Amino acid sequence: MSIATVSRYINKTAPVSKDVAESIQASMDELDFIPNSAARKLAKNEYNTIGLLLSDVKGDFFSVLVSEIEKDAREAGFDLLISINRDGNKMNGANSFPIGPQNTDGMIIFADCASDNDLKYFYFNRYPVVLICRTAPPEINMPSVGVENFNASLNIVRHLIEIHNRRKIVFLRGLATHEDSLTRELGYKSALSEKNISYNPALVADGNFERECAYQSIKKIINKKISFDAVFASDDEAAIGAMAALADECIVIPGEVSLVSFDDQPIAPFLNPPLTTVRAPFGQVGGKAVEILLKLINHQSVDKITVIPSELIIRHSCGC
Repeated sequence: MSIATVSRYINKTAPVSKDVAESIQASMDELDFIPNSAARKLAKNEYNTIGLLLSDVKGDFFSVLVSEIEKDAREAGFDLLISINRDGNKMNGANSFPIGPQNTDGMIIFADCASDNDLKYFYFNRYPVVLICRTAPPEINMPSVGVENFNASLNIVRHLIEIHNRRKIVFLRGLATHEDSLTRELGYKSALSEKNISYNPALVADGNFERECAYQSIKKIINKKISFDAVFASDDEAAIGAMAALADECIVIPGEVSLVSFDDQPIAPFLNPPLTTVRAPFGQVGGKAVEILLKLINHQSVDKITVIPSELIIRHSCGC
């Protein structure tokens, strides 16, 4: 009896005669043979596992994102395999990185953790990928999920100008390689232009989504005696650093300087003063990314770009 015939019987891929089936089953019973489902999936390149490529896992932002992705993957019957690319090194082909087509059915990639060439490699090799907090190169039809950044940033800067009469607004930008950071800066610039306020590059500094970087940037602006009456931090971590720098210089928030931000991390309402910020629902982003990835794995069509609405949360740090 051929191996192919035994395989057809065990995997139910094609019918076999009654006599052959009984013979194979008798041999299996005699040998106490149990089909290995994991081996079958491996042979078919089916792992019931999705990958998640991140730049970090520290902080509330990543905690919320990973928690939602893991929960939704588990509920769909998939394990989650996470890899961290902290130093920004890009993959050079799927098999050079710990996760990819060799051990997962598809992958969610955060921001700039993979280069455009990496994404093209995956796309042209028909490996399912969903991007979060970035969009794909225009020549490939790879889906992405993110929050609304431009209008949210535009509106929070409008709020500072229209409601609190702030006109010398510092912007603490995020990482230069992050699409979210660049889009938030465009929103900031557009709000200034709309209100006929000249853009002043001296009021734009690095925040890099980090407390320490934002702290040092605000200290430098103060030490240079550059006048400002508000700070828009590109995320809550940078806002916390800015808040500490202002406190060190005995600058009162919001009496002397308004402070606003982006993300609405769980700590935001408990800061002193409570932080006015844009609520960016990254839990929903993670859940939607899993939903889209599972559709890709099952060869279903999906939208190329999905944008989750953001919401301005007014608290006291702006002056309200």
